[in-house]
Amino acid sequence: MRPFLLIALLLAATGAQAANYRAQPGSTLGFTATYQEEAFEGSFAKFTPAIRFDPADLAGSRFDVRIVLASANTANAERDEMLLGSEFFDAAGVPEARYVATRFRALGGNRFVAEGTLSLRGVSKPVPLTFTWTPGAKPVLAGTATISRLAFKVGTGDWTDTELLPDAVKVSTRLVLVAVAK
Repeated sequence: MRPFLLIALLLAATGAQAANYRAQPGSTLGFTATYQEEAFEGSFAKFTPAIRFDPADLAGSRFDVRIVLASANTANAERDEMLLGSEFFDAAGVPEARYVATRFRALGGNRFVAEGTLSLRGVSKPVPLTFTWTPGAKPVLAGTATISRLAFKVGTGDWTDTELLPDAVKVSTRLVLVAVAK
């Protein structure tokens, strides 16, 4: 009887596997910053999240999000042109940013932290993403992170002055997901 119990426990322990998801219409990736003490918001129209997540299998979970920098939009043509230029995103030189997380912590309830790395403008640095996970037929992942734009060389030259443009940028995402075959 004991060998059967041991095999059943081993199968149960290895049976939990994170599901793979892709984003559905209505998913968003945005950012908020201030310029001369006036807040503005922006978003990326083109981003591709590859999500593998299960709250019961954090070790098997993974986020891999690719962001097309040229898709940034703040609803201000002059600001958008500047953001895409060499002093900010350098979308022509380094067209994509990437966020990869392979370590996760549970905060309790449906709250988690993804301990990921953001690669932007040739710089890779750790960026934790705090998020909620709402399970269901179409799970929803809603998260926020704060990044130092200067750590990623976003805003060079005169734009390093944090009196006009603070260093902290808040990033937010809301992903409506659907499971996909592995």
